[in-house]
Amino acid sequence: MARVKLLEKDQADPIIKEMFQKMEDRKAPIVNIHKAMGNSPKVGRNFVRLGNSILNQDFLDPKLRELAILRVGNLLQSGYEFTKHVGIGKQAGVTGDQIDELSNWASSKKFTDIERAVLQYTDEVTLNVKVSDSTFADLKKFFDDQAIVKLTTTIGYYGMVCRILVALQIELEPGEKALMPLY
Repeated sequence: MARVKLLEKDQADPIIKEMFQKMEDRKAPIVNIHKAMGNSPKVGRNFVRLGNSILNQDFLDPKLRELAILRVGNLLQSGYEFTKHVGIGKQAGVTGDQIDELSNWASSKKFTDIERAVLQYTDEVTLNVKVSDSTFADLKKFFDDQAIVKLTTTIGYYGMVCRILVALQIELEPGEKALMPLY
């Protein structure tokens, strides 16, 4: 059970009511993380705005973005985040084998060189914050500065998302089963 109230639209501050209405108008789901973030209206609104801007497809291939997001969820043991992005990842081209082998990506044959560069970078940013020169040099072989900033922001944002989800014990929506490879 979540440690904070999951606000429905009729319980929320006007800022969040408006945000939820816009989401409904776009047929976007209002999920438990949104409901939890509604407890801090301005932060919640900007949290969703930043997430939406990360999910747009400029500068970074959606498959690579989703591999990074899935790996962050895996590393930080956020079943909620990982589960929510399995379907998105598959739509973006992440294979079931890649999802199954994400915990052991370094020894798996299921990942390309560019995917390995993204995953190594994701691991270092998520676990160490500091990135080695060799990891950054490998990443630079594949990406320009715009893509690197987008990837880094994606990793940082989803690290924050996972920390919120885990700390506040936010559960999946009713009927959803957590999908999480072992770390």
